Amino acid sequence: MSASSGAAPAASSSNPAKKAFPSVDIEGHNLPPSPAPSSPHARKRYAIATELVYTESGDQYNASSVPIYQSATFKQTSGSGGGEYDYTRSGNPTRTHLERHLAKVMSAQRTLAVSSGMAAMDVITRLLRPGDEVVTGDDLYGGTHRLLKYLSTNGGIIVHHVDTTQPEKVREVLSEKTAMVLLETPTNPLIKVVDIPQIASAAHEINPSCLVAVDNTMMSILLNPLELGADIVYESGTKYLSGHHDLMAGVIAVNDLALGERLFFPINASGCGLSPFDSWLLMRGVKTLKVRMDQQQANAQRIAEFLESHGFKVRYPGLQSHPQYDLHHSMARGAGAVLSFETGDVSVSERIVESAKLWAISVSFGCVNSLISMPCRMSHASIDAKTREERAMPEDLIRLCVGIEDVDDLIDDLTRALVQAGAVNLTLDDFQANTANN
Repeated sequence: MSASSGAAPAASSSNPAKKAFPSVDIEGHNLPPSPAPSSPHARKRYAIATELVYTESGDQYNASSVPIYQSATFKQTSGSGGGEYDYTRSGNPTRTHLERHLAKVMSAQRTLAVSSGMAAMDVITRLLRPGDEVVTGDDLYGGTHRLLKYLSTNGGIIVHHVDTTQPEKVREVLSEKTAMVLLETPTNPLIKVVDIPQIASAAHEINPSCLVAVDNTMMSILLNPLELGADIVYESGTKYLSGHHDLMAGVIAVNDLALGERLFFPINASGCGLSPFDSWLLMRGVKTLKVRMDQQQANAQRIAEFLESHGFKVRYPGLQSHPQYDLHHSMARGAGAVLSFETGDVSVSERIVESAKLWAISVSFGCVNSLISMPCRMSHASIDAKTREERAMPEDLIRLCVGIEDVDDLIDDLTRALVQAGAVNLTLDDFQANTANN
């Protein structure tokens, strides 16, 4: 069987694994790159900071950094093929090395790397058929909403948008026709928290074949939905996994290998697998994820407390004022680095965003540098105004995606923006004192 099928070559030997992969260490310490799935857990487990940095490969020269196999094709050993790789669309050693590493980090049996976070979601929704029903939230990333709207309009998929922070609301629309439940937590940009275990349990109880998929981009290593009952986890690798906004990528993780094969088929068929160079870049970014996330979280906590102390309504699960603070921390190992707040006035919010200097006006999040935006003007502009109003999305909402800069500089810059916009009334002396205290 060729590499295009995503399965290991067939073998007639009594030891198929040894026949297919002569150099395989059966204990899992030195698995060679391969498009075939395998468990990454047959060895000692380390703390996450170590797992992110420690990589295993079968490189013939023992390179510390996995080589970039910048090749579209691979020479075969016979006229009928038979090589481990034949065409990069179907499998590439650099991408496979990344996928094996991410499977280890995400405690998954298989991961698949594709060209963007939305490509990951597109692959997942290829599992749906006309007439299938999808249950999802009423506070979603704009791109997710756009794709679901397209599928409901053109693909015969029935989509139910409900407040997923209320499991009883989800249960009301679950049925035997529910083929998929799509969740985000915390939601973007309202930072609402979803009870993954309870919703996953309800979905599987009502329809055992229902797939629960969770967009884990906001949390990344801070949350593992596969351990909470989810069947599929996906992330935009463009965000925290990469951390530098110099590539686009998506990652899908599963524990069911048969499900992994079903997901691999459209990736191979459509050719949306991650390119070798972007796979190498993402591998490099992943190694610093823990230290970046630690700094970003610490900065976000300080900034959320600063804004709340000035009377703004702040949405951040690191604040005890968050209505689902306990639920979030029962599932996650941290609060993340995205927060949003309201000013009560759209024009004031616009002035704040445009007055900031260190905070770059940009969509996306997860980057080492801090970003500021008004979701209703940018990342969620694809959701029409009427729908935004129905979903209680404040037009004045400002989203902050906190980076790794010095937090005092970030607070100082934000304070200046707030003063210039007229959002807070501070004299020069008050401003200097406030800056000194923060």
